[in-house]
Amino acid sequence: MSTAINSRTDYKYTLEVKASPAEAFAIINNVPAWWNDSMTGCSTAVGDEFSVRFADIHHSTQRVTKLVPAKLVEWLVVESRLNFIEPKDEWTNTRILFELEPAGAKTNITFTHIGLQPTIACFNSCSKGWDYFLKESLFPLLNGGAGKPGLP
Repeated sequence: MSTAINSRTDYKYTLEVKASPAEAFAIINNVPAWWNDSMTGCSTAVGDEFSVRFADIHHSTQRVTKLVPAKLVEWLVVESRLNFIEPKDEWTNTRILFELEPAGAKTNITFTHIGLQPTIACFNSCSKGWDYFLKESLFPLLNGGAGKPGLP
């Protein structure tokens, strides 16, 4: 059996959660509740910009580029500084997507960081970071628990 190899393998993770698509949409847009509780700016309307900082390790500014209630959240990273790699601005011009689909009484959320690929310097560390925030912070929050924003 032959398997096609995708030359563009962006970081992708799917969550199945108890929250409805509308509830999930609202929670995802509440960035301080699950990603970074010292976020500055706004993340609830197209055109909003917000920044997250994790000590002197990571700083990025995202612009909300698409919002389709209960269906889609999309951010463009307009500025980044990752102090543990070269080049430090690897996230700049990458996109972060949350695609929401109803699944019976649950919701499937497909998260994709377009541009975060195995060929770039931060792929391993950044993938581990997203694994933490998606699995250990956003997932429990979407299932009625608490998020764990900030550094683990």
